[in-house]
Amino acid sequence: MTETIDFAPLDALNAAMTGHACDVVRADGTATRLDVQQWTGAPDATDHALFLDRCMGPTLDVGCGAGRLAGALTARGGDALGIDISLVAVKLAQERGAVAIHMSVFDEVPDEGCWQDALLADGNVGIGGDPVRLLQRIRQLIRPEGSVLVEVDAPGVGLVHESVRLRVQGQLTGAFDWSLVDAEAIVGVAAAAGFHGCRLYQHEGRYMAALTRDGHA
Repeated sequence: MTETIDFAPLDALNAAMTGHACDVVRADGTATRLDVQQWTGAPDATDHALFLDRCMGPTLDVGCGAGRLAGALTARGGDALGIDISLVAVKLAQERGAVAIHMSVFDEVPDEGCWQDALLADGNVGIGGDPVRLLQRIRQLIRPEGSVLVEVDAPGVGLVHESVRLRVQGQLTGAFDWSLVDAEAIVGVAAAAGFHGCRLYQHEGRYMAALTRDGHA
């Protein structure tokens, strides 16, 4: 039986970023393995098609992890900043050449209101368990004509608010709030946050919604 010691979710995330297998455990006991290898690897064709190729100005990568996207933008000469609550992730991002800061999106972010694009890749729209609040915050960070590129789940998941734990090396964290948003539910979530433009893109089974304040996504 798995021993529960209720260590911090951030400790589990840090362990995952250093290569330990990590599962998301839901309230009903079902578990899903986090694809940490994708987070820490090089950008793939889908990353380029859905995110990197669409960033045309200063870009804020929210929950940047090991800097897969922020690093690629910097390498091509772009102005990009990654932010993450995991110090381990930020150090990994910096090691690959990304400009990254250890902080939460709800802290005072550098150059608020000046970012052309903001990225929420790899399920990061679930941060905090309240996608509307998260997108409202990001709306404050981007230019009036800016956009938010949000990775969403495939249609069928809907909008899910749940309490989850992380499991690493047989240890479970305490519970924390998380959300899932699919390609259909994002329209209503975005509108509630003040984004009235929402255009959906799909590549190799992954989905991204490009959000803008007006009706032109």
